[in-house]
Amino acid sequence: MVPSGPEETFKVSDRRRRPSEDEPPAPAAPPSGRAGEVAREQAPPLGAEAERSLVGLFMMLASSAVIALGDAPDPVTGQRHHDPAHAGDAIDLLILLREKTEGNRSAEESQVLDNLLHDLQLRYVNATRRSGSPPGPSRS
Repeated sequence: MVPSGPEETFKVSDRRRRPSEDEPPAPAAPPSGRAGEVAREQAPPLGAEAERSLVGLFMMLASSAVIALGDAPDPVTGQRHHDPAHAGDAIDLLILLREKTEGNRSAEESQVLDNLLHDLQLRYVNATRRSGSPPGPSRS
């Protein structure tokens, strides 16, 4: 069967910003005065690079768990939710990421992940004690 009308097409527009030849290059970061130390002693910068880092992924999953535990309000609704199963899933996913990225993380990434997991696991146990439900994911 031959289509009777014109073929439907779509257009892709690349909206990424590319530096022009007239723009000066971005200034380089100042060198660290201490040799051999990691230059990432500060928190990652805000913006697209921070969102696409491994630490950014860890933080995204951790904040999801904290919201599900009711320890922080939902940023969209402003209300607090209590969904321990969702929090448990986010914590399990962070544990899976820890196992799968072993040997491929920087020291900073490992430290952030370990601290997040420790904090989230304590929050999870405390939240399940408050609600009276037994710790562990409820898979009903």
